[in-house]
Amino acid sequence: MTNIFRFFATGMLTVACCQTAFGQDGRLIADGNSDATYRLIRASGYNHEAPDSSRSHASKHFQHITQTMDKELGKPVFVFHIHANIDDDRGKAGITDRQRNEIKTDGKSPRNMVGQEGETITMRWKFKLPKGFTTTKKFSHIHQLKGIDNKQGTAAVGAPLITLTCYSKGNKGMQVLRLRYDNRNADGSVTLVETDLAPLLGQWVEVEETATFGEKGSYSVVIRKVKGGGELFSYRNDNLDMWRTGCTGIRPKWGIYRYLGNNREWASQLRDEQLLFADFSIEKKQ
Repeated sequence: MTNIFRFFATGMLTVACCQTAFGQDGRLIADGNSDATYRLIRASGYNHEAPDSSRSHASKHFQHITQTMDKELGKPVFVFHIHANIDDDRGKAGITDRQRNEIKTDGKSPRNMVGQEGETITMRWKFKLPKGFTTTKKFSHIHQLKGIDNKQGTAAVGAPLITLTCYSKGNKGMQVLRLRYDNRNADGSVTLVETDLAPLLGQWVEVEETATFGEKGSYSVVIRKVKGGGELFSYRNDNLDMWRTGCTGIRPKWGIYRYLGNNREWASQLRDEQLLFADFSIEKKQ
């Protein structure tokens, strides 16, 4: 049986259906109350990792996930902010080469929002990368599937299992979107497929991603234009190792997680960005 999550919007309000006993059904929908965005994220079964008090933000708190009314979609959406010269990685003093602003599910999320061995989940969401979006020859992740560690801290979850990430490549710095996979039985992280990033910039796209978790699992992802529905990116593999030894589940992450160079030396290659996201959902087959 499949848990079904549908979106019903009336004006600025979204009416939820199919609620679980936890009050969460796998959906995270912007409601227009920007000041209470973090509360909405947590109440929907998700969590957030935002650099709200990093560096100069320490003296003046900055809310890194907000909401705005989007004219194209005709409803509120989430805005993920990142500042090249300020933000860090969760305020950890020893990490100076990267910065992140993400939401995720985790071990505290309802069971229907985390993948277990033998289960299949489908994740859907919309996003819009701004025109002029900057990248480097290192990573700018916008989505991951990652294992959750066990209580003993011994699970093989150091690397994300699946990553959608943006790069610059070659002498001319062509921007690409890459689907990366951590192959624990071969050479580690590899690129499964990549495409020109330019057609994705400045427009809303929608993603449908399905994963069956297990050593003999499967994975597929399709990215389409919201306007017109044209396909921009796809991949499917029905025989892929989609599990990690000792983990307590596989969870999704979304946002911006990017490389800054040693001691932030690449920050000048980047700029402040605002990435838009909307209509997150997680559907588990049971």
